[in-house]
Amino acid sequence: MKAHNPRIVCKDGFSISVQAGSSAYCTPRSDHGPYSTVECGFPNRKPWTLTEFAELCGTDDYTQTVYSYVPVDLVVHELDLHGGIVEGRLPE
Repeated sequence: MKAHNPRIVCKDGFSISVQAGSSAYCTPRSDHGPYSTVECGFPNRKPWTLTEFAELCGTDDYTQTVYSYVPVDLVVHELDLHGGIVEGRLPE
């Protein structure tokens, strides 16, 4: 099983977990990339562009949920909107 990826923190303070591997909602669903989609989760505030991928399960709290099969390009765009990565990294 692949180790968890470190949490990403952006220049404006936005943070989110971005994971990929055999136990994550990603494509391919294996421990070897490159990945075209990734699993995101538990951001410290509501993302601007990822909300359609949220698994809200009867709630509207976008900070306490997982975002499944999010295209990597969209994740990069979201992170860029927050000033880019200052800590952590995307899965490889």
